[in-house]
Amino acid sequence: MKNEGKGENIMFHEGFTSQHRMLGKAGAWTVCCLLVVYAVVTILGLLSLQSPQDPIGDPFFSIMELLIILIAPLLVISMVAVHAYAPPEAKAYSLTALIFMILLAGITSSVHFVILTVSRQINTAGFPWAPVFFSFTWPSVVYTIDILAWDWFFALSMLFAALVFRGGRLERAVRILMIVSGILSLAGLFGVPLANMQVRNIGILGYAVVTIFVFFLLGIVFGHALHGSNHTQPRRNANGPSGAQVTA
Repeated sequence: MKNEGKGENIMFHEGFTSQHRMLGKAGAWTVCCLLVVYAVVTILGLLSLQSPQDPIGDPFFSIMELLIILIAPLLVISMVAVHAYAPPEAKAYSLTALIFMILLAGITSSVHFVILTVSRQINTAGFPWAPVFFSFTWPSVVYTIDILAWDWFFALSMLFAALVFRGGRLERAVRILMIVSGILSLAGLFGVPLANMQVRNIGILGYAVVTIFVFFLLGIVFGHALHGSNHTQPRRNANGPSGAQVTA
């Protein structure tokens, strides 16, 4: 709820504590920064390829894997802050978004930790079935599981979280970007039945590009929010300037 007494664009949120604000800002802005680093490393990795058909190699690939493992828990922390920030009528949406983000974090962290730690040893052991399970060349098991995490659970998390933000221009911008991020991520799923990973790359725009702006703005939203436990909505002019009840 907005503090409109002096025209200030400050929002009071029941149950949104200073700890939520601190964690939310730190989590959101760190996600933003790490996604920028991820994008830079990806571009450098692509530029290092002799052929566009080649997979990105080390050290770029290992850095990307490590960044994803770092980003995953920060996404959950940010969504915890979104749940605390949500007004009571939107708590069901924010809790759903948080649950989907937890699922994303658990799945993608497991996938990329396995790839980072043991996939090379398994592949070099010469097992003929290893690429089917542990490569990021389609089709493979880990590739499919990671698509489930990002193109499905992340997308759902963004779409439900978007329903939390209904305020001024800043919240509307967050809402629109979350919807765009979710829709683009979902669109990447079409690459699976088509067995076309170029189509699937549409999802990357949703969760690795648009998300940079989502979490940058989220940090600003959390910074503008103030916690409060006894604030009532100033709508309908029910209270006078001093907070006393206006009676007829």
